[in-house]
Amino acid sequence: MKKLGLLLSLCLAFVSSMHAEYEQEGSVDGYKVYKQKCQMCHIEMITKKETLKIFKTLKAPPMVEVSARLKENILLKEDDDEVKRELILTFMRDYIMNPDLDKSMCHVGALDRFGVMPSQKKNLNNEELHAVTQWIYDRYEGQNF
Repeated sequence: MKKLGLLLSLCLAFVSSMHAEYEQEGSVDGYKVYKQKCQMCHIEMITKKETLKIFKTLKAPPMVEVSARLKENILLKEDDDEVKRELILTFMRDYIMNPDLDKSMCHVGALDRFGVMPSQKKNLNNEELHAVTQWIYDRYEGQNF
């Protein structure tokens, strides 16, 4: 158990340093990345009621729901908002590049309807990936689906 705690601490330190590096660069606008590369499938903002009306026409879950699901499902024993944010950003970055059914946090109905998202390795570079995941996290902070 001590090894796991040490490994987690090292991972979090690495993630925090990477996050700080990308925050300082700031040359890529996450919202622009979303509009150029994500919006064709993921609606930015919609209510659950509106989503149910058009569910059969959607290409992917709305981004507000994606963000809400991650924030709901990724839990920490200790209440540390910055650590939780970094864990969610790290998960998003990994999932966007290496999606897998076993890692999915979508509702079963969404998985049945949309399946697993295709990898975005060919569509996003690292800077765009970091910018868009930060935008997704921050855009929907305090928003419920």
